[in-house]
Amino acid sequence: MKRSRDKAASELFAALYPRLAGWCRRLVDDDETAHEIASEAFTRLWARWTSVEEPRGFLYVTAANLVRDHWRKLERERRAVRRATTEAAVRPHTEQADPSVRLLVQSLPERLRVPILLHYYADMPIREVSELTGRKEGTVKADLHAARELLRVHLRRSLDHTL
Repeated sequence: MKRSRDKAASELFAALYPRLAGWCRRLVDDDETAHEIASEAFTRLWARWTSVEEPRGFLYVTAANLVRDHWRKLERERRAVRRATTEAAVRPHTEQADPSVRLLVQSLPERLRVPILLHYYADMPIREVSELTGRKEGTVKADLHAARELLRVHLRRSLDHTL
């Protein structure tokens, strides 16, 4: 039993790790961090191996949560650096808004962010996103539409501020 479990886990790792790590890389823009997140997702899967019905979905949802945690940590670090530099010197008056789509996706509410990450960044069909999130397909479609509209508004606002 243990040998077949190990073999199944090894095959799953070989089949999914490269794509999961690549997906994480696109989200965090750093190879080392992407591999850490993908590895941690597999570690968490391994710890729950016998109770997880859909390993691929578990991996992507876990990785999405770890990416979110990473983004939050970066934002906390940015705020701390900004505070420190503001105390040390007068802050420049013209601060450009960052129109990066990744940062805008990060700012979405979790209800909208997770479907965007799974559908557009992990290339999962709506049916699969529906299964993984436990939402009806119509709800996932509505969430994707709402997220795209928010992103469009934020991008337009960001671009208007840079002109």
